[in-house]
Amino acid sequence: MTLVLAAAQALAAYGGDRGEAKYPTLDGAKPLVIGHRGAAGYLPDHTLEGYRKAIELGADFIEPDLVATRDGVLVARHEPNIIATTDVKDRPEFASRKTQRLVDGAREEGWFVSDFTLAELKTLRAIQPFPDRDQSYNGKFQIPTFEEVLDLARSESARVGRSIGVYAETKHPTYHASLGLKLEDRLLDTLARYGYTSKTAPVILQSFEVANLKYLRGKTQLRLVQLVDASDINADGSIQLAAPFDKPYDFAVAGDARTFASLLTPAGLQEIRTYADGIGPWKPYLIPSRLLDDNHDGQPDDLNGDGQLDERDRVMMQPTDVLRNAHAAGLFVPPYTFRSEAKRLASDFKGDPAAEYRLFYTLGVDGVFSEFADHAKAARDD
Repeated sequence: MTLVLAAAQALAAYGGDRGEAKYPTLDGAKPLVIGHRGAAGYLPDHTLEGYRKAIELGADFIEPDLVATRDGVLVARHEPNIIATTDVKDRPEFASRKTQRLVDGAREEGWFVSDFTLAELKTLRAIQPFPDRDQSYNGKFQIPTFEEVLDLARSESARVGRSIGVYAETKHPTYHASLGLKLEDRLLDTLARYGYTSKTAPVILQSFEVANLKYLRGKTQLRLVQLVDASDINADGSIQLAAPFDKPYDFAVAGDARTFASLLTPAGLQEIRTYADGIGPWKPYLIPSRLLDDNHDGQPDDLNGDGQLDERDRVMMQPTDVLRNAHAAGLFVPPYTFRSEAKRLASDFKGDPAAEYRLFYTLGVDGVFSEFADHAKAARDD
């Protein structure tokens, strides 16, 4: 029996009334649908329109990545460098702002949020960074502030009659601190104005770094999540760890030899539990996939015969112990990122994103970061 078929049968066994169904999550509750960067499969990342779309499609939380402007305002962008997510490169008035910066030890060229005031940033418009996705909304939507995202979540909660949470990430905190734009206190001050300070607040905070999460734990009772990255997955399904995606950047600065993989050992998970409530791993850490070489010619097999290698040529493997060990440590686990395009789905799923969701829901994940919230919700609820 394939993993996917077993997952479908196991998930069906939960059945029953949706309000009474017991899921294999940490607390038995339905796994969360988290709108990754909004509804990034449909609209440009990190826009109010995208977040609203994700809510309409059924997201329980919306996820803004937070960076800081030159005048210290938190705004939602995937990275400090906005060359790929805005129309800045086509704006002659900002041509002189193009520069190079070191972000987590890697040199990047482009335009950086920290070189713009909020007023200047508001003149830019968002664009779709994935060239194979709908480009018709490029140039239509502004860059929102964090406060605007919080206001949207609050107003939409009232409109739709259910709580909409905000799952915010502090992007590159060490980088921002080096510019004198420390994110954490700005973030907590903003949340305090909204009354969001307790573990029951509709807010979760996350980071790929460790030191800033420990700092936040000393300042707030809000739920915190340790994100876990990697650079790639090898042909055999093993995780590839290459700088700057090999370890939290504050570890690199401190000369700490531990990697992201170290955080997912039983001992690493126990340490995370001392300062965080959950982990957000890249999904291959939970269920890896591999390329085949059935011809034994030393070259990966092109399973669908399209002349290129992508996710469609990978085969899902058995789950690791990471989720089970994390739950044993008392940590909730929402992995990232779930995308619905056929070329971003392993061969087992036969182009059906619901099959991937069912596999991970059956494993017991506590949520999914999805760019197609409607698909994530349907697979969970149906």
